[in-house]
Amino acid sequence: MSIRAIDEMPLTGFHRKLTWACAGGPFLDGYLLSIVGVALVGMSGDLALTTAEQSMIGASALVGIFFGGLCMGPLTDRIGREAMYTADLAVLVVGSVVSVFADAAWQIILLRFVLGVAIGADYPIATSLLAEWAPTRHRGRLLGYLILAWYVGAAAAYVIGYAIAESVGSGAWRWMVASGAVLSALVLLIRVGTPESPLWLVNKGRTAQAQKAIEQAIGRTVPVPELLAAAAVEQSASTYRLRDLFKGVYLRRTLFCGLFYTCQITPMFALYTFGPAILVSFGLHDGNTGNLGSALISLVFALGCLPALRMVDRIGRRPVIIWSFALMAVPLVVLGGGAALPLGVVIACFCAYALFSGGPTVLEWSYPNELFPTSIRATAGGVATSLSRVGAAVGTFLLPISLTGLGVGTTMLIGAGITLVGWVVSVAWAEETKGRTLAESSGLPGDAHSAPADSRAVPR
Repeated sequence: MSIRAIDEMPLTGFHRKLTWACAGGPFLDGYLLSIVGVALVGMSGDLALTTAEQSMIGASALVGIFFGGLCMGPLTDRIGREAMYTADLAVLVVGSVVSVFADAAWQIILLRFVLGVAIGADYPIATSLLAEWAPTRHRGRLLGYLILAWYVGAAAAYVIGYAIAESVGSGAWRWMVASGAVLSALVLLIRVGTPESPLWLVNKGRTAQAQKAIEQAIGRTVPVPELLAAAAVEQSASTYRLRDLFKGVYLRRTLFCGLFYTCQITPMFALYTFGPAILVSFGLHDGNTGNLGSALISLVFALGCLPALRMVDRIGRRPVIIWSFALMAVPLVVLGGGAALPLGVVIACFCAYALFSGGPTVLEWSYPNELFPTSIRATAGGVATSLSRVGAAVGTFLLPISLTGLGVGTTMLIGAGITLVGWVVSVAWAEETKGRTLAESSGLPGDAHSAPADSRAVPR
């Protein structure tokens, strides 16, 4: 059972505004994680940072994202999406402002950890809220826009960082971290007034508040009996807790979400590192101009998401993720030829990987939100995010070692192997959620409410 007024609603201005507001979190994630890399150039000199301290500053946000996703997801399921939706943005504003006045490495490390916690918290908060308001036939595309915003945020960080470095000079790094506070405040203003998720409200038995939220947001009055029926379904699954993510069918789904997310993001970091070397041939050399090259890399990956955004709601999630992983492995295998490859082949492989990676990328937040019930939806999203960040951190740490000890060719072949693991996991465990309501896609096989609403839904 679901709330038909939401599931069957055409896209409205409310949905577009909510998507923009929810996308603000991933945008800030891409921005704040990238701007510190630009700022480290000036920060290292002003604060006399050692190599170890620079590494800790770069890693502290990833560690914070791990704990933010793991801890704040369950809290979001307990106290609500709307309450957490603005609180985590306030932390980003305050943390960025305080960073401007830091005068020691440990302060930057601590503040980056706090910012990472807020970013990690926003993933399950914003994605679950959007998933629970999105019409069924548009849900995959709307959730995919959020990851697209990450790449746009990363590109913006490099462009803005380049402009600040060119215009400010000495002490530019403080203006760079201050820019994060300004952008966070703007996103916070956009989010003010966002209504609570009706599904979360009925899950807690607050049907009157759910009815009011729907009327205010989309102008429809849902009959009380329909809300009570939805509440009965939701509350039948309200006993699920964090431990249930590691039992039975939900264990398989947890492993699937965490593994495919990790297999997608780990090789991507290798291409992010390999990419600037390619762009040197176009005159985008090291130094401040190299930031424009990094911005271009982010935009190439963003463009790769665009075809997948159209396909996930048209041909389905399962074929998109399976074929994407298979095709992603091909350019990595070719790059296994190493530095001897012609430049044109290297560039073509880079672009092909970026294009094919769009499938798993736009599904990073769709699957965790669609495969788990309301009572643990944000928890599942947080766990998937945390597991992926372990892979990202390990990949970031091991990549330079692999490039030095094994060479670029072998490193790319290892990336191809990781990608093929993602393909195997997807073939074995990817479920089709296209055309299904959240109640249908998140239910256990055999549950009455997990059956397809009509013949157009694809069987699992």
